[in-house]
Parts: sequence; C-alpha cells; structure tokens
Amino acid sequence: MTPLLPRVLGPNGPTVSGQALGCMGMSEFYGTADEGEALRTIHRALELGVSFLDTADMYGPFTNEELVGRAIADRRDQAFIATKFAIQRGEDGSWQGISGRPEYVKQSCEASLRRLGVDTIDLYYQHRVDPSVPIEDTVGAMKALVEEGKVRYLGLSEAGAETLQRAFAVHPIHALQSEWSIWSRDIEDGIVPKARELGVSLVAYSPLGRGFLTGKYKSLDAFEEGDYRRNNPRFRAMEKNLQIVAEVEAIAAERGATAGQIALAWVHAKGDFAIPLAGTKRVKYLEENAGAVEIALTEAEVTRLDALHAQVEGTRYEDMSMVGR
Repeated sequence: MTPLLPRVLGPNGPTVSGQALGCMGMSEFYGTADEGEALRTIHRALELGVSFLDTADMYGPFTNEELVGRAIADRRDQAFIATKFAIQRGEDGSWQGISGRPEYVKQSCEASLRRLGVDTIDLYYQHRVDPSVPIEDTVGAMKALVEEGKVRYLGLSEAGAETLQRAFAVHPIHALQSEWSIWSRDIEDGIVPKARELGVSLVAYSPLGRGFLTGKYKSLDAFEEGDYRRNNPRFRAMEKNLQIVAEVEAIAAERGATAGQIALAWVHAKGDFAIPLAGTKRVKYLEENAGAVEIALTEAEVTRLDALHAQVEGTRYEDMSMVGR
C-alpha cells in the first residue's frame, strides 16, 4: 500500500503517510467512545494509505493502545505505529505527573508493546519533557530500546529547541510532535527553525484546533458533558474565536473545500517536513481529512490564513507549564 502523500520522516528515515491519524479521541477526552466505528476508521485509514497511526499509553488511560493493537492485528505490515510515554496516570484516570527516568522509559515501552500486541514500536515519543531528568538520560534510555530492537525511531513531543538539540546529540530524533495550526503558531520562532536545521519532521498535532477550525462547532452546548473542550480557554472564548473560523470558511467556499481541509492544507503548505496529525473517531471525517492532500494553497491564501493568529483569544491549554521545555 502506497502511503498517502509520502513523506520521509526525519533524517534518512522511513517513508510514512504525509497525514497521520490521531487515535486519542477514540478512547477519551472527546465524548462517547464507539469501538466499532473506531476500528472501522482505522481500517479505512489504512485502505486510503493513511498508515501513520498515533496513540499513547496515557490515552484511555491505557485502552487506546489496546484498541489500535486490535485494529492492526491482522494488518501490521500496513501500519506505522507511533506511541508515547512520560505522562503518568493511574488506572482510575488520575494524573500522577511526568517521568523521564530511564527505568520508567524501559518499563513503559514493555507495557506498550504488550498492549499493542507488537514486537517493535515504529516511533516512540517522550510525550512531555521531565524537567527533573536530564534529556540526555531519557534519550539514552530510549536509544537503548532502539539497540534492543524494541523501537525503530525516536521522537519528542512539546520539546523546546534547546532540548531538541541536546536530545539529537544523543541519538537522531526523527519527529517532533508539537501543536501547530492556523491558531497555534508559537513554535515558529525557535522550534520550527531548529527542527528544519536538524532535519527533524514536525508532526503537527491538533491541526484542526481540536475540531474548532472545521466550523462544526458554534456553541459549547455542542459538546457532551465530560468533553475536554468545554473547559478549554479557546473554546470558552468561542464567540470571539469564531471570527477566525469565518475567514477559514470563506477560503474554503472559494476553493470548493471544507474548512477542515483548508486548515490541514495550511500545514502542508509549510513544507514537506510538516505532517498534520488529524484526530478523528469517525470514517466520514477521516475521508474528508484525506481530501486535504489535493489542495495546494496559493501564497496569497497562506498569507490570509497566517494573519488570523493575531486574533486568537485564550491559551491553548489552561496550564501551559508542560509545553515547550
């Protein structure tokens, strides 16, 4: 199966699909889960060539990796699996901190391999940087997993430019996963240039602004109780931020596309090193998102979209202390 919009991941890395499927919402955070639809969505992604699947041990918690493992059990060779460690949670869903301790790295990898039902993880990320552990120690432990054949490639998530540089000195980092979208562009000052310099792929999570940039949500009442977005600062400032969506929708109408496709096309326009990670738990939205690869934005359209960031109200997380370290 040829990957959709093939991209080389990191320095001399593997070829992966130029869009990735985020599986988090299939298990938690975004309302009621539907395992049957989730499995159909992953299978349809593989059929379309969206082979880059993203999960993490803490999603569920722990159940999302099991879901992905069931989905790819009979088609392992079609999937490129990325998972993550570092955000600690209890079985009851409680939040227990961040760990980059070498012994925890090894323990987490073994658990993820079991849940996924695979012998090797294609891409293993540190989900958040642990400020109490030198990045060299954490990446050193991750490097050992590569040497043992349990992991193929290494990544970091929400790491700062200096941290990325220090990590890369220990072992090549093939992917940096950071939030990057029309309304989240804070990484462009230092992190994006550093990733480009090192040849690291930038996997842009929440390229649809957690669904906001699709234009499908006009009120907090659209979200179920328990949906994380009801308490997100940018969603609480929905009335003002809908002005941003209106401009995205205007460009979409001009192009005969959806607002979500325009938001994804914006990431593609940033270069071949940028891979949007679009999460969904439904086949119809997966198919819509895949259509974004057919849209090449003009320079004028990119400029219009770039200007929208100045209008954003609210931080992307209530607590920003764990990002950009």
